[in-house]
Amino acid sequence: SCSAMDHQPKFFENLSGAGKAIGVLTSGGDAQGMNAAVRAVVRMGIYVNAKVYFIYEGYQGMVDGGDNIVEVSWESVSSILQVGGTVIGSARCKPFRTREGRLQAAFNLVQRGITNLCVIGGDGSLTGANLFREEWSGLLEELAQKGKIDAEAVKKYAYLNIVGMVGSIDNDFCGTDMTIGTDSALHRIIEVVDAIMTTAQSHQRTFVLEVMGRHCGYLALVSALACGADWVFIPEYPPEEGWEDSMCVKLSENRARKKRLNIIIVAEGAIDCHNKPITSEKVKDLVVQRLGFDTRVTILGHVQRGGTPSAFDRILASRMGVEAVLALLEATPDTPACVVSLSGNQAVRLPLMECVQMTQEVQKAMDEGRFLEAVRLRGRSFENNLNTYKLLSHKKPDAELPKTNFNVAVLNVGAPAAGMNAAVRAAVRVGMTEGHKIFAVIDGFEGFARGKIKEISWGDVGGWTGQGGSILGTKRTLPAKYLEKIADQMRTNNINALMVIGGFEAYLGLLELSAAREKYDEFCVPMVMVPATVSNNVPGSDFSIGADTALNTITDTCDRIKQSASGTKRRVFIIETMGGYCGYLANMGALAAGADAAYIFEEQFDIRELQANVEHLTEKMKTSIQRGLVLRNENCNENYTTDFIYQLYSEEGKGVFDCRKNVLGHMQQGGAPSPFDRNFGTKISAKAMQWISKKLKETYRKGKVFANTDDSVCLLGMRRRNLVFQPVAELKSETDFVHRIPKEQWWLKLRPLMKILAKYKTSYDVSDSGQLEHVAMLPKEAETGAI
Repeated sequence: SCSAMDHQPKFFENLSGAGKAIGVLTSGGDAQGMNAAVRAVVRMGIYVNAKVYFIYEGYQGMVDGGDNIVEVSWESVSSILQVGGTVIGSARCKPFRTREGRLQAAFNLVQRGITNLCVIGGDGSLTGANLFREEWSGLLEELAQKGKIDAEAVKKYAYLNIVGMVGSIDNDFCGTDMTIGTDSALHRIIEVVDAIMTTAQSHQRTFVLEVMGRHCGYLALVSALACGADWVFIPEYPPEEGWEDSMCVKLSENRARKKRLNIIIVAEGAIDCHNKPITSEKVKDLVVQRLGFDTRVTILGHVQRGGTPSAFDRILASRMGVEAVLALLEATPDTPACVVSLSGNQAVRLPLMECVQMTQEVQKAMDEGRFLEAVRLRGRSFENNLNTYKLLSHKKPDAELPKTNFNVAVLNVGAPAAGMNAAVRAAVRVGMTEGHKIFAVIDGFEGFARGKIKEISWGDVGGWTGQGGSILGTKRTLPAKYLEKIADQMRTNNINALMVIGGFEAYLGLLELSAAREKYDEFCVPMVMVPATVSNNVPGSDFSIGADTALNTITDTCDRIKQSASGTKRRVFIIETMGGYCGYLANMGALAAGADAAYIFEEQFDIRELQANVEHLTEKMKTSIQRGLVLRNENCNENYTTDFIYQLYSEEGKGVFDCRKNVLGHMQQGGAPSPFDRNFGTKISAKAMQWISKKLKETYRKGKVFANTDDSVCLLGMRRRNLVFQPVAELKSETDFVHRIPKEQWWLKLRPLMKILAKYKTSYDVSDSGQLEHVAMLPKEAETGAI
């Protein structure tokens, strides 16, 4: 497809939904975030002047008609963003599987003039929708013959457009990196694992956890990766013959290494290589019989579907909902039914049936015992997860490890960010697997200068993935004033490569060290940076480790605040977030919490804007939604402080609403890392260490490492769809050093989304969307940033 850049930019203001009616339904198993998707479809639909209808109880409601299909207003979807499950209900529907049932459904839709459907569900629901679409004109003709509708209606409603969004906690749908609900289900699993770990430690127990996933091992695999489980069973990758022995050996080795607990994760659909089920009970009995360990089984069951959606799922579902309405507005009789989904960090549209066929291919491959093929068909993200898990969970005996005689130092720089420890663990273990000696530096560059450096081993980092903050200790100090001392330490400890995990200071630090190469040969070694900061303000990467955890903290707090506000009525809360000059947390927090406005440094605002926001809230108080939420980034404007805005709102809102303010502060840096940050930290750090190995081989000449080119000092970041190594020297031109932010930030494109969903008139450039892509063409070898 030609790139959207070649055309004139396309703005959604020019797309009108006038005269169109959109029906939205949720079908199949429920998933957290479905409500966020419903809310986005409804609001975007109303925004472009279309009529929007709820279809209650999935396809059952479509067949039953009557008050199961109702037109909705803007306020109908208020306060559902933070609710798990689906408020419009979902039901398994037998009648829709028959032509009779679909005939009745078509009649109910035509009566209301609905020819656009947005279906949120799993592959079964989406396949059903596609069949309905193919039969549509035949169904209408049959209705006309029976005299139920007139010939005029057959002409007027000749085509049915369908757009799907995948809501499924299993993440079992091909073509989408993440389905709505997957991240939230991981949150539930990780919360349970963290809780179980504390009791298992107390009693030296082995726990067998059974997680959902009848045909897909994604949840089991990623949660095993995120908690450092000892063993994992998934349907796509059955264990080899004789796995019983190797598992028991592994468990007893871990006990001998003073590890007080073992965690084994079993997907409910786990099988052996003969397609026989492996159940959690079977695993437990095995451990008890062979090793005599005190072993318990915990089956998580429907807990995984429950609870509030994570920030990631709310943002994903809101983006997808808006995208779905755009796709319906642009649909023609010739465009195939599509699903909207995310690839890396980019919204894409894919032909629905291609995705369904590929999803069915995976099942077929598994049924026929072609397991390697099944893993490959699941996509790059799944494959990466599996490979990283295999790399990190099993320590090879020392005799089998290569010996490179290279020493690599790992340090944390900047403010603490959740997920840093997961990154250190991955670096240490991958480094050891590659044959290096790994040295841990305590307290950043300052500790480095003071010689706080020690060799660190495989077992030292056990259990680190779930720990918040920075165990190694971290400081904001830059290396420039300690160059001499750091060079001494590098020489003394014979350090051949550096891996820095941190925020903007880490980036500045690498720039300073590479500038010092002329003077100090010690710095002529490969250096790599992995971005970790809650602010997400590092150039060269869309995401940084720690930002997702902070975003969840902000979202949870906003949920509570909204609840208190809706109790008191007519109250507006002003909430200050962190981020330095970077508005990422304020903007994305606002999107995830359903805020009315977010003030950020990147988008200058003046008194007229503040005035408009106050008027907007005054209007809102006349509706049934009598509360407001406003987020403000800490440095968005030096004169319009949080206090100033609070006082302005209090004065202007007199008699209409009252005001409260709340500064979130350092709680945004703390807490246990979210599944996303554990996983992202683990994968990106493993990749960075592999790069170091490659560079060490390339730059080793005549018995020493010597690297002084720009491409030997890199930052590993996620850009749109790929993880890329970028020389820090090349990133200088993309950086605003005064305000410590990148000059261009991808998330500013999502800014209009928040405004649309809060009912502000705005301009929205949608040039990026609209190209229909194909599933099978994904390059197999490319590494994606998919988590």
